[in-house]
Amino acid sequence: MSKKEKLARRLLSRPADFTFDELTTLLRALGYTMETAGKTSGSRAAFADGDGNYIRLHKPHPRNILKLYQIDDIIANLTERGLL
Repeated sequence: MSKKEKLARRLLSRPADFTFDELTTLLRALGYTMETAGKTSGSRAAFADGDGNYIRLHKPHPRNILKLYQIDDIIANLTERGLL
């Protein structure tokens, strides 16, 4: 099982300790890049794929753990696009 598959399976299990770094790794493996200009250079993060689709969220702080509603939104977004 690849790292991408493990992270996708972990995300789908809706863990209470899924980190922003894990999300970044998974989204990069799915073809997304992290936008670093404009309004996304601070506490906001935007990930774009090649087709103009975006996943936007606030970076978690002070800890690196995503909130459950963020995980649910990401799962819905990626499932809608057929990536999960």
